[in-house]
Amino acid sequence: MAELAFTCRQVSINATCCQRALGYFKALISPCERKNGWQIAEAAGERTPDGMQRLMGTSRWDADEVRDDLRDYAVEHLGDEESGVLIVDETGFLKRGQSSVGVSRQYSGTAGGVDNCQVGVFLAYTSEKGTAFIDRALYLPRDWANDEARRAEARIPEEVRFSTKPALAQKMLERAFQTGVPASWVTADALYGSNRAFRMFLERYEQPFVMAVKSDESLWMLDETRGPLQERADKLAEEIAPEHWHRLSAGVGSKGPRLYEWALRPIFRLQLTEEERRWGHWLLVRRSLEVQEEMTYYVVHAPRQSTTLKAVVRVAGARWRIENGFSEAKDGFGLDDYQVRSWVGWHRHVTLSLLAHAFVSVVRSNQAAQEQGALEDLLPVTVPEVRRLMCSLLVGRLPEQRTVLRWSRWRRCHQLRAKRCHHRRRHLGCA
Repeated sequence: MAELAFTCRQVSINATCCQRALGYFKALISPCERKNGWQIAEAAGERTPDGMQRLMGTSRWDADEVRDDLRDYAVEHLGDEESGVLIVDETGFLKRGQSSVGVSRQYSGTAGGVDNCQVGVFLAYTSEKGTAFIDRALYLPRDWANDEARRAEARIPEEVRFSTKPALAQKMLERAFQTGVPASWVTADALYGSNRAFRMFLERYEQPFVMAVKSDESLWMLDETRGPLQERADKLAEEIAPEHWHRLSAGVGSKGPRLYEWALRPIFRLQLTEEERRWGHWLLVRRSLEVQEEMTYYVVHAPRQSTTLKAVVRVAGARWRIENGFSEAKDGFGLDDYQVRSWVGWHRHVTLSLLAHAFVSVVRSNQAAQEQGALEDLLPVTVPEVRRLMCSLLVGRLPEQRTVLRWSRWRRCHQLRAKRCHHRRRHLGCA
């Protein structure tokens, strides 16, 4: 518990808010049923939700400064230059109303299609030591960005304008590069990889990457007779000779090694200087063992001399870790279980949720390092298991009976007021 409090004190929250933030932080880790304002306040031992609502709304602290502390904390404990990979991805937060900032009918992989939701873009850091999120950005649809009335109501800063998801990812990666996050690679799915401007941004930084692209992505190849020309990724994959396919694991999943067949084919890019020529460009293709027609395509940019098929397969497989991170953060740390509606509230809640997830990830990493080689008859400890142990041993002390009963009275009183207000509005509407 002392380490939990120390971690919270390291972040940029003023002394007045620090104790309340620690309570919020502990409640995010706790087993409380939902992580909304009422239940977080109850789990933190507050008498009413007012203080927690102020923490998310009007209290004076900067969520971006806490984000920077989160990044530094994750890098300090999980950073590793050789195995470090930065992963970009987005996730959706399903919402029923229209008032929460950024809510719109838009595509969400979480929903499996178009639905009423918010979408956040996230940057995760992973290494052999563990995985944690280090940055986040709320995607603001164009209809929100251009609606001054909604912007004012949601307290969206004046400088925030419409940005595509790849543009948001680019800003997050720039912050990571400028602060020296130790990552040898960047990876992302086809939404980002098929954005040519995004790939060129990484090339300008001389940042190696493995980016998924769509099957119809136009890539340059060098024809012996016709010279440079463009061809679709799937057409280039059809020309790969059988002896160039290799069976490799993209990492260990819940059912064992994720085995696929992989092939790496050079692609053309005009490189005029000697410095440019030391970089290679390839098309990486992943083929299913069961259905060979099922293929996934990646563009690889990396130093020519040191890049191997095994190395780029490892990076491509690392992208699954951000999916696991989303699942852990949503199931255990309240990432998508919130009722804040403003721009400020969203960034504050999400940042503290990611900080709580990072803290438990670091504890898991330290425990796994201690157990390495000593416990041969146990699976490695996981983030959900560490959180469960912390809830049982540290956080989950039963509250006093009077506290439980006081919150029961508070909830029913508030619900009655809400019910009467609702009936009054309906009556006035009918009149």
